[in-house]
Amino acid sequence: MICRRSFLTLLLFVSIGISFAQPVHQQVEIVVTPDHLNWEYKIGEPATFTIQVFNFNVPMKDAKIVYQIGPERMKPIRLDSAVLKDGKFVTGAVSLKEPGFLRCVVTTSFEGKQYRNLATAGYEPGRIQPTVSMPSDFDAFWKGAADELAKLPIDAKMTLMPERSSAITDVYHVNFQGYAASRIYGILCVPKKPGRYPAVLQVPGAGIRPYGPDLEIADKEIIVLTIGIHGIPVNLDPAVYNNLSSGALAGYFYYNMNDRDRYYYKRVYTNCIRAVDMIFSLPEFDGQTLAVMGGSQGGALSIITASLDKRVKYMAAQYPALCDLTGYTKGRAGGWPHMLSEANKQWNSDEKIINTLAYYDVVNFAKGVKAESHFSWGFNDETCPPTSFYAAYNSMTAPKKADIFLDTGHWLYPEQRAAINKWVITKLKNL
Repeated sequence: MICRRSFLTLLLFVSIGISFAQPVHQQVEIVVTPDHLNWEYKIGEPATFTIQVFNFNVPMKDAKIVYQIGPERMKPIRLDSAVLKDGKFVTGAVSLKEPGFLRCVVTTSFEGKQYRNLATAGYEPGRIQPTVSMPSDFDAFWKGAADELAKLPIDAKMTLMPERSSAITDVYHVNFQGYAASRIYGILCVPKKPGRYPAVLQVPGAGIRPYGPDLEIADKEIIVLTIGIHGIPVNLDPAVYNNLSSGALAGYFYYNMNDRDRYYYKRVYTNCIRAVDMIFSLPEFDGQTLAVMGGSQGGALSIITASLDKRVKYMAAQYPALCDLTGYTKGRAGGWPHMLSEANKQWNSDEKIINTLAYYDVVNFAKGVKAESHFSWGFNDETCPPTSFYAAYNSMTAPKKADIFLDTGHWLYPEQRAAINKWVITKLKNL
């Protein structure tokens, strides 16, 4: 039985954090274009990049640029400068000898300000294979965590938020019991009209922030549960989250990496199962039609949830983080948060950390996904390198599709976000 308590509270609404903001136009803009229309190349095929610099949309002649070309996040193959005599410059040809991504980064200065842009060529990305190993007891480890969770009651508490509700949807601030007696907090949207409805679980991108209702989806008569992962209410003053971000929870994704049972994400991953339990406990849920969605860290959690909990029928993920983390140990880009990168090389040789991360790498969860899946990303992502998330995508055998918006980085176009929501709504409503 779900207890519904009411108290007066103020919720500051922010997005669920599935993407970063789309870059804004600037006075000076650099345009970098690979010489293949689809930005894709065969192994060993030469790629060139055309570079143009515009000031108020007018090509800048004699603009001086510095450019570097090389595998993403790795030492550049070519580092050089040039002057755009006629407003345009074409780089020399560079190629890759194995599947991956070749990135051209360009900078220029104008009136004391530096500008930057990039483009990324994909070399047979469908052939990228993961570097991370699969522990022999991977499934047993996560089954053990799920079994521990199953012994605990949900103990859900719901507080109606009339100021956030719509004419169609009731909005609640909720909390319920999770793994190791932790609490999970979130925002729950439930249709006002009596009936039984499909549902979507929204899992968050990285960071510490408040959350608000996603009425764009909920007002389609869909139950929406948006959760936080840090065990704190999601309707507090923003100053609380700012203080936690720079204090107690700074770098939370590194906490206890040398111990697979104490690593920060064990509670997080397991609590995604409990969030599904919460949805299934709702009398308004139809008992079967469930999707999970999110971007970046939320993209990772979407894949993980769909893998750990086969009650999930549909999954939508954007540029997932935490993929193929060991890529750096093999001389190529690994996934966010880059704990094995050159900048964090003090951990590169720590076998305990490398062994722990194998239990949390999205690649190993991707292999177990059965849900029908929709992905969306671009080649220019510098936060979650495409090499890393293609390693996970290529490991999946479930029905899947990827919408590629080539020039996007760690952000979404409005059209891209609309396409994701349309796919989720269409699947849930059987349209």
